[in-house]
Amino acid sequence: MIRLFQTNDIRSVTELEGVWDFAIIDQESDRELNYTYRLPVPGCWEMHPNLLTYRGKGMYRRTIVTDKQTALRFVFKGASHTAEVYFDGEEIARHYNAYTAFSAVVKHVEPGKHELRVMVDNSFHENSSLHVPNDYYAYGGLIRPVVMEEIGGVWLDRIRCTPFWENGVWGADISVTVHSMEQTSGLITVRGELAGQNLELGTGTVQQGEPFVLSTRHLFPEAEPWSEHNPSLYLLKAKLYREGSVEAIDDLNERVGFRIVSTNDGKIQVNGTNVVLKGFNRHEDHPMAGSALTLPLMVKDMELMRDMGANCVRTSHYPNDERFLDLCDELGMLVWEENHARGLSLEQMRHPRFIEQCEAVNREMVEQHGNHPSIVTWGILNECASDTEEGREHYKRQLEQIRELDGSRPLTFASDKRMRELCFDLADILSFNLYPQWYTDEDPGELIDGLREWAQTAGGSGKPIIMSEFGGDGFYGHRSPTRVKGTEERQADIIESNLAAYTSRDYISGILIWQFCDCRVTEEGPWPMWRSMTRNSKGIVDEYRRPKLAYSVVKHYFEGGM
Repeated sequence: MIRLFQTNDIRSVTELEGVWDFAIIDQESDRELNYTYRLPVPGCWEMHPNLLTYRGKGMYRRTIVTDKQTALRFVFKGASHTAEVYFDGEEIARHYNAYTAFSAVVKHVEPGKHELRVMVDNSFHENSSLHVPNDYYAYGGLIRPVVMEEIGGVWLDRIRCTPFWENGVWGADISVTVHSMEQTSGLITVRGELAGQNLELGTGTVQQGEPFVLSTRHLFPEAEPWSEHNPSLYLLKAKLYREGSVEAIDDLNERVGFRIVSTNDGKIQVNGTNVVLKGFNRHEDHPMAGSALTLPLMVKDMELMRDMGANCVRTSHYPNDERFLDLCDELGMLVWEENHARGLSLEQMRHPRFIEQCEAVNREMVEQHGNHPSIVTWGILNECASDTEEGREHYKRQLEQIRELDGSRPLTFASDKRMRELCFDLADILSFNLYPQWYTDEDPGELIDGLREWAQTAGGSGKPIIMSEFGGDGFYGHRSPTRVKGTEERQADIIESNLAAYTSRDYISGILIWQFCDCRVTEEGPWPMWRSMTRNSKGIVDEYRRPKLAYSVVKHYFEGGM
Protein backbone atom coordinates (compact mmCIF):
# COMPACT_ATOMS: atom_id res chain seq x y z
CA MET A 1 0.00 0.00 0.00
CA ILE A 2 1.42 3.36 -1.09
CA ARG A 3 -0.86 5.73 0.87
CA LEU A 4 -4.11 5.32 2.78
CA PHE A 5 -6.03 7.01 -0.04
CA GLN A 6 -6.00 6.84 -3.84
CA THR A 7 -3.36 9.21 -5.21
CA ASN A 8 -4.44 9.10 -8.88
CA ASP A 9 -7.59 8.44 -10.88
CA ILE A 10 -6.11 8.88 -14.38
CA ARG A 11 -2.40 8.16 -14.16
CA SER A 12 -1.47 4.46 -14.21
CA VAL A 13 0.25 3.64 -10.90
CA THR A 14 1.72 0.25 -9.97
CA GLU A 15 3.26 -0.56 -6.61
CA LEU A 16 6.33 -2.76 -7.11
CA GLU A 17 5.71 -4.67 -3.91
CA GLY A 18 6.91 -8.25 -3.97
CA VAL A 19 9.99 -10.42 -3.73
CA TRP A 20 13.03 -9.07 -5.59
CA ASP A 21 16.36 -10.67 -6.45
CA PHE A 22 19.15 -9.53 -4.12
CA ALA A 23 22.93 -9.79 -4.17
CA ILE A 24 25.61 -8.80 -1.71
CA ILE A 25 28.16 -6.46 -3.28
CA ASP A 26 31.69 -7.47 -2.37
CA GLN A 27 33.72 -4.30 -2.78
CA GLU A 28 36.94 -6.30 -2.81
CA SER A 29 35.91 -8.35 -5.83
CA ASP A 30 35.19 -7.55 -9.48
CA ARG A 31 33.19 -10.73 -9.96
CA GLU A 32 29.72 -10.59 -11.46
CA LEU A 33 26.98 -10.24 -8.86
CA ASN A 34 25.44 -13.48 -7.65
CA TYR A 35 21.76 -12.97 -6.89
CA THR A 36 21.49 -15.73 -4.31
CA TYR A 37 18.76 -14.11 -2.23
CA ARG A 38 15.10 -13.28 -2.72
CA LEU A 39 14.05 -10.43 -0.41
CA PRO A 40 10.72 -8.67 0.12
CA VAL A 41 10.20 -5.07 -0.95
CA PRO A 42 9.49 -3.08 1.10
CA GLY A 43 11.66 -4.70 3.73
CA CYS A 44 14.98 -4.70 5.58
CA TRP A 45 17.64 -7.20 4.61
CA GLU A 46 18.46 -7.80 8.31
CA MET A 47 15.29 -9.87 8.52
CA HIS A 48 17.02 -12.62 6.48
CA PRO A 49 18.81 -15.17 8.71
CA ASN A 50 22.06 -14.78 6.72
CA LEU A 51 22.03 -10.97 6.85
CA LEU A 52 21.14 -10.24 10.47
CA THR A 53 24.01 -7.80 11.03
CA TYR A 54 25.11 -7.09 7.45
CA ARG A 55 26.32 -3.56 6.88
CA GLY A 56 27.43 -2.63 3.39
CA LYS A 57 26.12 -2.61 -0.15
CA GLY A 58 23.49 -4.76 -1.78
CA MET A 59 21.81 -4.83 -5.18
CA TYR A 60 18.06 -5.32 -5.66
CA ARG A 61 16.82 -6.47 -9.07
CA ARG A 62 13.48 -7.11 -10.75
CA THR A 63 11.97 -7.25 -14.22
CA ILE A 64 9.62 -4.56 -15.54
CA VAL A 65 7.27 -5.42 -18.42
CA THR A 66 5.57 -2.84 -20.64
CA ASP A 67 3.16 -3.53 -23.53
CA LYS A 68 3.58 -0.18 -25.29
CA GLN A 69 6.05 2.62 -25.77
CA THR A 70 5.79 4.87 -22.74
CA ALA A 71 7.62 6.97 -20.19
CA LEU A 72 8.05 5.58 -16.69
CA ARG A 73 8.48 7.44 -13.42
CA PHE A 74 9.83 5.46 -10.48
CA VAL A 75 9.22 6.73 -6.95
CA PHE A 76 11.23 5.32 -4.05
CA LYS A 77 9.61 6.14 -0.73
CA GLY A 78 12.66 5.13 1.29
CA ALA A 79 15.99 3.43 0.52
CA SER A 80 18.31 2.98 3.48
CA HIS A 81 20.57 4.71 3.37
CA THR A 82 22.25 5.66 0.08
CA ALA A 83 20.81 4.53 -3.26
CA GLU A 84 21.77 4.31 -6.93
CA VAL A 85 19.08 3.30 -9.45
CA TYR A 86 19.71 1.67 -12.85
CA PHE A 87 17.26 0.98 -15.68
CA ASP A 88 18.55 -1.42 -18.34
CA GLY A 89 22.05 -0.79 -17.04
CA GLU A 90 21.87 3.03 -17.22
CA GLU A 91 22.01 5.05 -14.02
CA ILE A 92 18.86 7.13 -13.61
CA ALA A 93 19.04 8.36 -9.98
CA ARG A 94 21.16 8.76 -6.86
CA HIS A 95 19.87 9.68 -3.42
CA TYR A 96 21.14 10.20 0.12
CA ASN A 97 18.88 9.74 3.17
CA ALA A 98 16.71 6.76 4.05
CA TYR A 99 13.67 8.67 5.25
CA THR A 100 12.53 10.86 2.36
CA ALA A 101 11.34 9.88 -1.10
CA PHE A 102 13.02 10.43 -4.47
CA SER A 103 12.04 9.76 -8.07
CA ALA A 104 13.48 9.18 -11.54
CA VAL A 105 11.95 9.41 -15.03
CA VAL A 106 12.86 7.15 -17.96
CA LYS A 107 11.78 8.46 -21.36
CA HIS A 108 10.94 6.42 -24.45
CA VAL A 109 10.63 2.99 -22.83
CA GLU A 110 10.06 0.42 -25.57
CA PRO A 111 7.56 -2.45 -25.23
CA GLY A 112 8.97 -5.60 -23.66
CA LYS A 113 11.02 -6.62 -20.65
CA HIS A 114 13.34 -4.27 -18.80
CA GLU A 115 15.62 -4.59 -15.80
CA LEU A 116 15.35 -2.32 -12.77
CA ARG A 117 18.24 -2.48 -10.31
CA VAL A 118 18.75 -0.52 -7.09
CA MET A 119 22.04 -0.44 -5.22
CA VAL A 120 21.48 0.29 -1.54
CA ASP A 121 24.25 1.07 0.95
CA ASN A 122 23.67 1.23 4.72
CA SER A 123 27.37 1.54 5.65
CA PHE A 124 28.81 4.45 7.59
CA HIS A 125 31.11 6.02 5.05
CA GLU A 126 33.17 9.18 4.68
CA ASN A 127 30.65 10.93 2.41
CA SER A 128 27.86 10.66 5.00
CA SER A 129 27.42 13.37 7.63
CA LEU A 130 24.03 12.33 9.04
CA HIS A 131 24.05 8.55 8.71
CA VAL A 132 26.45 7.67 11.57
CA PRO A 133 26.49 5.07 14.38
CA ASN A 134 23.67 6.07 16.68
CA ASP A 135 21.27 5.23 19.46
CA TYR A 136 19.00 3.42 17.02
CA TYR A 137 19.68 0.87 14.30
CA ALA A 138 20.32 1.91 10.70
CA TYR A 139 18.72 -0.92 8.74
CA GLY A 140 19.51 -1.64 5.12
CA GLY A 141 17.20 -2.10 2.17
CA LEU A 142 14.25 -0.71 0.26
CA ILE A 143 12.45 -0.04 3.52
CA ARG A 144 9.42 1.78 2.09
CA PRO A 145 7.25 1.24 -1.02
CA VAL A 146 8.50 1.51 -4.59
CA VAL A 147 6.07 2.85 -7.19
CA MET A 148 6.06 2.78 -10.99
CA GLU A 149 3.97 5.34 -12.85
CA GLU A 150 3.21 5.74 -16.56
CA ILE A 151 3.36 9.41 -17.44
CA GLY A 152 2.90 11.51 -20.55
CA GLY A 153 5.07 14.32 -21.79
CA VAL A 154 3.65 16.67 -19.14
CA TRP A 155 2.72 15.63 -15.63
CA LEU A 156 1.82 16.90 -12.16
CA ASP A 157 4.59 16.43 -9.65
CA ARG A 158 3.41 17.95 -6.39
CA ILE A 159 0.46 19.70 -4.72
CA ARG A 160 0.83 22.04 -1.78
CA CYS A 161 -2.12 23.18 0.35
CA THR A 162 -1.71 25.68 3.19
CA PRO A 163 -4.95 26.43 5.05
CA PHE A 164 -5.82 29.79 6.62
CA TRP A 165 -8.70 31.32 8.63
CA GLU A 166 -9.98 34.65 7.35
CA ASN A 167 -13.03 36.61 8.53
CA GLY A 168 -14.70 33.52 9.95
CA VAL A 169 -14.17 31.37 6.84
CA TRP A 170 -11.64 28.68 6.03
CA GLY A 171 -9.46 29.13 2.99
CA ALA A 172 -6.31 27.69 1.47
CA ASP A 173 -3.34 28.68 -0.65
CA ILE A 174 -2.99 25.89 -3.20
CA SER A 175 -0.18 25.31 -5.68
CA VAL A 176 0.75 22.58 -8.14
CA THR A 177 4.14 21.88 -9.71
CA VAL A 178 4.08 20.88 -13.38
CA HIS A 179 6.92 19.05 -15.18
CA SER A 180 7.52 18.57 -18.90
CA MET A 181 9.89 16.52 -20.99
CA GLU A 182 8.42 17.56 -24.33
CA GLN A 183 10.69 19.38 -26.77
CA THR A 184 8.05 21.89 -27.84
CA SER A 185 6.33 24.36 -25.55
CA GLY A 186 2.58 24.51 -25.14
CA LEU A 187 -0.21 25.85 -23.01
CA ILE A 188 -1.66 23.72 -20.22
CA THR A 189 -4.37 24.34 -17.63
CA VAL A 190 -4.78 22.85 -14.17
CA ARG A 191 -8.20 22.56 -12.56
CA GLY A 192 -9.13 21.02 -9.26
CA GLU A 193 -11.73 20.45 -6.61
CA LEU A 194 -11.70 20.61 -2.83
CA ALA A 195 -14.41 20.63 -0.18
CA GLY A 196 -17.18 20.98 -2.72
CA GLN A 197 -15.50 23.85 -4.57
CA ASN A 198 -14.18 23.83 -8.15
CA LEU A 199 -10.73 25.36 -8.52
CA GLU A 200 -9.00 27.11 -11.40
CA LEU A 201 -5.30 26.87 -10.65
CA GLY A 202 -4.31 28.65 -13.82
CA THR A 203 -2.83 28.31 -17.28
CA GLY A 204 0.83 28.34 -18.21
CA THR A 205 3.35 27.49 -20.88
CA VAL A 206 5.38 24.34 -20.36
CA GLN A 207 8.93 23.99 -21.60
CA GLN A 208 11.17 20.94 -21.50
CA GLY A 209 13.07 20.48 -18.28
CA GLU A 210 11.68 23.62 -16.67
CA PRO A 211 9.12 22.86 -13.93
CA PHE A 212 6.78 25.68 -13.06
CA VAL A 213 4.16 26.34 -10.41
CA LEU A 214 0.51 27.37 -10.76
CA SER A 215 -1.32 28.59 -7.69
CA THR A 216 -4.58 29.97 -6.38
CA ARG A 217 -6.07 31.32 -3.16
CA HIS A 218 -9.58 30.13 -2.43
CA LEU A 219 -12.21 30.24 0.33
CA PHE A 220 -14.14 27.14 1.46
CA PRO A 221 -17.18 28.30 3.48
CA GLU A 222 -18.48 24.77 4.06
CA ALA A 223 -15.19 23.25 5.26
CA GLU A 224 -15.03 21.64 8.69
CA PRO A 225 -11.85 22.18 10.72
CA TRP A 226 -9.39 19.36 11.44
CA SER A 227 -8.57 18.73 15.11
CA GLU A 228 -7.52 15.87 17.33
CA HIS A 229 -11.14 15.38 18.38
CA ASN A 230 -12.66 15.86 14.92
CA PRO A 231 -10.05 14.97 12.26
CA SER A 232 -12.01 16.10 9.20
CA LEU A 233 -10.13 15.33 5.97
CA TYR A 234 -10.77 16.34 2.35
CA LEU A 235 -9.47 14.98 -0.92
CA LEU A 236 -7.84 17.66 -3.02
CA LYS A 237 -7.93 16.68 -6.70
CA ALA A 238 -5.95 18.34 -9.48
CA LYS A 239 -6.27 17.58 -13.21
CA LEU A 240 -4.03 18.64 -16.06
CA TYR A 241 -5.44 19.67 -19.48
CA ARG A 242 -3.84 20.64 -22.77
CA GLU A 243 -5.02 23.81 -24.47
CA GLY A 244 -8.41 23.24 -26.06
CA SER A 245 -8.86 19.73 -24.65
CA VAL A 246 -11.77 18.63 -22.48
CA GLU A 247 -10.07 15.38 -21.44
CA ALA A 248 -7.51 15.51 -18.64
CA ILE A 249 -4.11 14.03 -19.50
CA ASP A 250 -2.85 13.63 -15.92
CA ASP A 251 -4.00 14.01 -12.34
CA LEU A 252 -2.84 13.98 -8.74
CA ASN A 253 -4.76 13.70 -5.47
CA GLU A 254 -3.73 14.84 -2.01
CA ARG A 255 -5.53 14.62 1.32
CA VAL A 256 -5.67 17.76 3.44
CA GLY A 257 -7.29 19.25 6.52
CA PHE A 258 -8.20 22.78 7.53
CA ARG A 259 -6.38 23.81 10.68
CA ILE A 260 -3.96 26.48 11.88
CA VAL A 261 -1.24 26.18 14.52
CA SER A 262 -0.08 29.09 16.64
CA THR A 263 1.96 29.86 19.76
CA ASN A 264 0.63 32.66 21.95
CA ASP A 265 0.94 33.49 25.65
CA GLY A 266 3.32 30.61 26.25
CA LYS A 267 0.88 28.03 24.87
CA ILE A 268 0.38 26.01 21.68
CA GLN A 269 -2.93 26.45 19.89
CA VAL A 270 -4.67 24.41 17.21
CA ASN A 271 -7.45 26.47 15.64
CA GLY A 272 -7.11 28.98 18.46
CA THR A 273 -7.62 26.44 21.25
CA ASN A 274 -4.79 25.67 23.67
CA VAL A 275 -3.50 22.11 23.44
CA VAL A 276 -1.10 20.11 25.56
CA LEU A 277 0.88 17.50 23.64
CA LYS A 278 0.90 14.20 25.54
CA GLY A 279 2.61 11.24 23.99
CA PHE A 280 5.77 9.49 22.96
CA ASN A 281 8.96 9.56 21.03
CA ARG A 282 8.75 6.63 18.61
CA HIS A 283 11.27 4.80 16.47
CA GLU A 284 10.26 2.83 13.38
CA ASP A 285 11.59 -0.47 14.70
CA HIS A 286 10.22 -3.97 15.22
CA PRO A 287 12.16 -7.24 15.56
CA MET A 288 10.02 -8.88 12.88
CA ALA A 289 10.20 -6.02 10.37
CA GLY A 290 13.14 -3.78 11.21
CA SER A 291 12.28 -0.24 10.13
CA ALA A 292 9.94 -1.46 7.34
CA LEU A 293 6.82 -1.61 9.48
CA THR A 294 3.72 -3.03 7.84
CA LEU A 295 0.41 -1.21 8.07
CA PRO A 296 -0.96 -3.63 10.74
CA LEU A 297 2.13 -2.97 12.89
CA MET A 298 1.68 0.80 12.46
CA VAL A 299 -1.97 0.49 13.46
CA LYS A 300 -1.00 -1.57 16.50
CA ASP A 301 1.41 1.11 17.65
CA MET A 302 -1.26 3.75 17.18
CA GLU A 303 -3.83 1.74 19.12
CA LEU A 304 -1.47 1.26 22.06
CA MET A 305 -0.52 4.94 22.21
CA ARG A 306 -4.15 6.02 22.03
CA ASP A 307 -5.11 3.46 24.67
CA MET A 308 -2.69 5.19 27.05
CA GLY A 309 -4.39 8.52 26.33
CA ALA A 310 -1.72 9.96 24.03
CA ASN A 311 -2.55 12.69 21.52
CA CYS A 312 0.95 13.23 20.11
CA VAL A 313 3.92 11.37 18.66
CA ARG A 314 7.39 12.67 17.86
CA THR A 315 9.05 11.04 14.85
CA SER A 316 12.41 10.63 16.51
CA HIS A 317 14.75 11.14 14.78
CA TYR A 318 13.78 11.24 11.11
CA PRO A 319 10.78 11.81 8.81
CA ASN A 320 8.35 8.91 9.11
CA ASP A 321 6.63 6.63 6.61
CA GLU A 322 3.79 8.59 4.99
CA ARG A 323 1.34 5.80 5.72
CA PHE A 324 1.92 6.34 9.44
CA LEU A 325 1.40 10.07 8.96
CA ASP A 326 -1.80 9.24 7.07
CA LEU A 327 -2.94 7.29 10.13
CA CYS A 328 -2.17 10.28 12.33
CA ASP A 329 -4.25 12.46 9.98
CA GLU A 330 -7.18 10.05 10.15
CA LEU A 331 -7.12 9.53 13.91
CA GLY A 332 -6.28 13.04 15.09
CA MET A 333 -2.82 12.25 16.45
CA LEU A 334 -0.69 15.39 16.60
CA VAL A 335 2.82 15.03 15.20
CA TRP A 336 6.21 16.60 15.80
CA GLU A 337 8.22 15.60 12.73
CA GLU A 338 11.92 16.23 12.63
CA ASN A 339 14.85 15.98 10.29
CA HIS A 340 17.47 13.26 10.30
CA ALA A 341 20.26 14.61 12.48
CA ARG A 342 20.78 13.36 16.02
CA GLY A 343 23.44 13.88 18.66
CA LEU A 344 26.07 15.36 16.36
CA SER A 345 29.12 17.02 17.89
CA LEU A 346 30.54 20.25 16.55
CA GLU A 347 33.29 18.26 14.87
CA GLN A 348 30.68 16.10 13.12
CA MET A 349 28.76 19.21 12.04
CA ARG A 350 31.94 20.42 10.34
CA HIS A 351 31.70 17.52 7.91
CA PRO A 352 32.11 18.98 4.39
CA ARG A 353 28.72 17.63 3.29
CA PHE A 354 26.74 18.45 6.45
CA ILE A 355 25.13 21.68 5.18
CA GLU A 356 24.27 20.20 1.80
CA GLN A 357 22.80 16.97 3.18
CA CYS A 358 20.77 18.73 5.89
CA GLU A 359 19.39 21.17 3.32
CA ALA A 360 18.21 18.30 1.14
CA VAL A 361 16.63 16.37 4.02
CA ASN A 362 14.83 19.47 5.30
CA ARG A 363 13.52 20.43 1.87
CA GLU A 364 12.33 16.92 1.04
CA MET A 365 10.69 16.49 4.45
CA VAL A 366 8.71 19.72 4.21
CA GLU A 367 7.81 19.43 0.52
CA GLN A 368 6.71 15.81 0.81
CA HIS A 369 4.94 15.90 4.18
CA GLY A 370 3.72 19.50 4.40
CA ASN A 371 0.09 18.63 3.55
CA HIS A 372 -0.41 16.46 6.64
CA PRO A 373 -2.65 18.40 9.04
CA SER A 374 -1.47 16.19 11.89
CA ILE A 375 2.04 17.70 11.74
CA VAL A 376 1.89 20.67 14.11
CA THR A 377 5.62 21.41 14.43
CA TRP A 378 8.86 20.78 12.56
CA GLY A 379 11.95 19.90 14.56
CA ILE A 380 15.65 19.91 13.69
CA LEU A 381 19.04 18.79 15.00
CA ASN A 382 18.17 16.79 18.12
CA GLU A 383 20.86 17.22 20.80
CA CYS A 384 23.48 18.69 18.45
CA ALA A 385 26.01 21.43 19.21
CA SER A 386 23.51 24.18 20.01
CA ASP A 387 25.73 25.34 22.91
CA THR A 388 28.41 26.72 20.56
CA GLU A 389 28.49 29.84 18.40
CA GLU A 390 29.45 27.79 15.36
CA GLY A 391 26.66 25.34 16.01
CA ARG A 392 24.22 28.23 16.40
CA GLU A 393 24.90 29.23 12.79
CA HIS A 394 23.72 25.79 11.65
CA TYR A 395 20.55 26.01 13.75
CA LYS A 396 19.84 29.49 12.42
CA ARG A 397 20.40 28.44 8.80
CA GLN A 398 18.15 25.39 9.03
CA LEU A 399 15.33 27.10 10.91
CA GLU A 400 15.34 29.92 8.37
CA GLN A 401 15.27 27.40 5.53
CA ILE A 402 12.24 25.59 6.94
CA ARG A 403 10.41 28.86 7.67
CA GLU A 404 10.89 29.84 4.06
CA LEU A 405 9.55 26.48 2.89
CA ASP A 406 6.61 26.50 5.32
CA GLY A 407 5.69 29.47 7.47
CA SER A 408 2.50 27.87 8.78
CA ARG A 409 3.96 25.81 11.61
CA PRO A 410 6.03 26.68 14.68
CA LEU A 411 9.58 25.32 14.82
CA THR A 412 11.53 23.67 17.61
CA PHE A 413 14.54 21.55 18.47
CA ALA A 414 15.19 19.23 21.41
CA SER A 415 18.03 20.45 23.62
CA ASP A 416 20.01 18.61 26.28
CA LYS A 417 22.36 21.53 26.90
CA ARG A 418 20.52 23.04 29.87
CA MET A 419 21.98 26.45 30.77
CA ARG A 420 24.62 26.23 28.06
CA GLU A 421 21.93 26.48 25.36
CA LEU A 422 22.49 29.35 22.90
CA CYS A 423 19.64 28.90 20.40
CA PHE A 424 16.34 29.29 22.25
CA ASP A 425 15.81 32.71 20.69
CA LEU A 426 15.77 31.08 17.23
CA ALA A 427 12.92 28.64 17.91
CA ASP A 428 9.19 29.13 18.48
CA ILE A 429 8.91 26.36 21.09
CA LEU A 430 11.45 25.44 23.80
CA SER A 431 12.03 21.69 24.10
CA PHE A 432 14.05 20.02 26.85
CA ASN A 433 15.56 16.54 26.89
CA LEU A 434 16.07 15.75 30.60
CA TYR A 435 16.40 12.47 32.47
CA PRO A 436 16.01 13.22 36.21
CA GLN A 437 15.84 10.12 38.39
CA TRP A 438 17.68 8.12 35.71
CA TYR A 439 20.94 9.82 34.75
CA THR A 440 20.74 12.19 37.74
CA ASP A 441 19.06 12.25 41.15
CA GLU A 442 17.42 15.64 40.56
CA ASP A 443 13.82 16.38 41.41
CA PRO A 444 11.94 16.72 38.07
CA GLY A 445 9.78 19.63 39.20
CA GLU A 446 12.59 21.65 40.72
CA LEU A 447 14.74 21.00 37.66
CA ILE A 448 12.22 22.26 35.11
CA ASP A 449 11.22 25.22 37.28
CA GLY A 450 14.83 26.33 37.38
CA LEU A 451 15.38 25.83 33.67
CA ARG A 452 12.18 27.68 32.82
CA GLU A 453 13.25 30.67 34.90
CA TRP A 454 16.66 30.70 33.22
CA ALA A 455 15.20 30.24 29.72
CA GLN A 456 13.08 33.37 30.12
CA THR A 457 16.30 35.39 30.08
CA ALA A 458 17.98 33.32 27.34
CA GLY A 459 15.70 34.08 24.41
CA GLY A 460 12.76 31.95 25.52
CA SER A 461 10.52 34.52 27.12
CA GLY A 462 6.84 33.86 26.43
CA LYS A 463 7.46 30.70 24.43
CA PRO A 464 5.76 27.33 25.04
CA ILE A 465 7.78 24.61 26.76
CA ILE A 466 7.80 20.92 25.85
CA MET A 467 9.41 18.15 27.90
CA SER A 468 10.63 16.43 24.75
CA GLU A 469 12.41 13.47 26.39
CA PHE A 470 12.46 11.85 29.82
CA GLY A 471 12.40 8.29 31.09
CA GLY A 472 14.49 5.36 32.23
CA ASP A 473 15.35 1.79 31.31
CA GLY A 474 13.04 -1.05 32.23
CA PHE A 475 13.87 -4.53 31.00
CA TYR A 476 10.68 -6.40 30.20
CA GLY A 477 10.07 -9.15 32.78
CA HIS A 478 12.83 -7.94 35.11
CA ARG A 479 10.93 -7.35 38.33
CA SER A 480 12.25 -7.13 41.86
CA PRO A 481 11.07 -5.80 45.24
CA THR A 482 14.39 -3.93 45.40
CA ARG A 483 13.11 -1.62 42.64
CA VAL A 484 16.68 -1.11 41.45
CA LYS A 485 17.49 0.57 38.14
CA GLY A 486 16.57 -1.62 35.20
CA THR A 487 13.56 -3.20 36.85
CA GLU A 488 10.08 -2.53 35.59
CA GLU A 489 9.22 -1.20 39.03
CA ARG A 490 11.99 1.42 38.97
CA GLN A 491 11.05 2.51 35.47
CA ALA A 492 7.44 2.96 36.59
CA ASP A 493 8.65 5.03 39.57
CA ILE A 494 10.73 7.28 37.31
CA ILE A 495 7.89 7.79 34.85
CA GLU A 496 5.47 8.57 37.68
CA SER A 497 7.72 11.11 39.39
CA ASN A 498 8.27 12.91 36.07
CA LEU A 499 4.62 12.85 35.01
CA ALA A 500 3.46 14.02 38.45
CA ALA A 501 5.77 17.03 38.17
CA TYR A 502 5.01 18.00 34.58
CA THR A 503 1.24 17.50 34.61
CA SER A 504 0.97 19.77 37.64
CA ARG A 505 2.68 22.71 35.91
CA ASP A 506 0.36 24.67 33.65
CA TYR A 507 3.24 26.36 31.81
CA ILE A 508 4.21 23.04 30.19
CA SER A 509 2.64 22.56 26.74
CA GLY A 510 4.02 19.14 25.90
CA ILE A 511 5.05 15.91 27.61
CA LEU A 512 6.75 13.33 25.38
CA ILE A 513 8.09 10.18 27.03
CA TRP A 514 11.27 8.53 25.85
CA GLN A 515 10.15 6.23 24.43
CA PHE A 516 7.15 4.30 23.10
CA CYS A 517 8.88 0.98 22.37
CA ASP A 518 12.28 -0.59 22.97
CA CYS A 519 14.48 -0.44 19.89
CA ARG A 520 17.68 -1.90 18.54
CA VAL A 521 20.83 0.28 18.53
CA THR A 522 23.93 0.09 16.38
CA GLU A 523 26.80 -2.16 17.42
CA GLU A 524 29.30 0.28 15.95
CA GLY A 525 30.53 3.21 18.01
CA PRO A 526 30.05 3.56 21.78
CA TRP A 527 26.42 2.46 21.92
CA PRO A 528 26.86 -1.20 22.98
CA MET A 529 28.69 0.03 26.09
CA TRP A 530 25.73 2.29 26.92
CA ARG A 531 22.91 -0.05 25.92
CA SER A 532 22.70 -3.55 27.34
CA MET A 533 21.88 -6.15 24.68
CA THR A 534 22.40 -3.45 21.99
CA ARG A 535 18.91 -2.20 22.77
CA ASN A 536 17.50 1.02 24.12
CA SER A 537 15.12 -0.34 26.76
CA LYS A 538 13.34 2.83 27.82
CA GLY A 539 10.17 1.81 26.00
CA ILE A 540 6.85 1.79 27.83
CA VAL A 541 6.27 -1.35 25.78
CA ASP A 542 9.06 -3.71 24.76
CA GLU A 543 10.19 -4.36 21.21
CA TYR A 544 7.30 -6.84 20.70
CA ARG A 545 4.85 -4.23 22.11
CA ARG A 546 4.29 -6.06 25.40
CA PRO A 547 3.32 -3.50 28.06
CA LYS A 548 5.60 -2.94 31.05
CA LEU A 549 4.43 -1.80 34.48
CA ALA A 550 4.87 1.83 33.44
CA TYR A 551 2.06 1.42 30.88
CA SER A 552 -0.67 1.79 33.53
CA VAL A 553 1.15 4.74 35.09
CA VAL A 554 1.21 6.59 31.78
CA LYS A 555 -2.43 5.79 31.16
CA HIS A 556 -3.41 7.17 34.57
CA TYR A 557 -1.70 10.52 33.99
CA PHE A 558 -2.50 10.95 30.31
CA GLU A 559 -6.16 10.08 30.70
CA GLY A 560 -6.40 12.32 33.74
CA GLY A 561 -5.96 15.37 31.55
CA MET A 562 -4.02 18.56 32.22
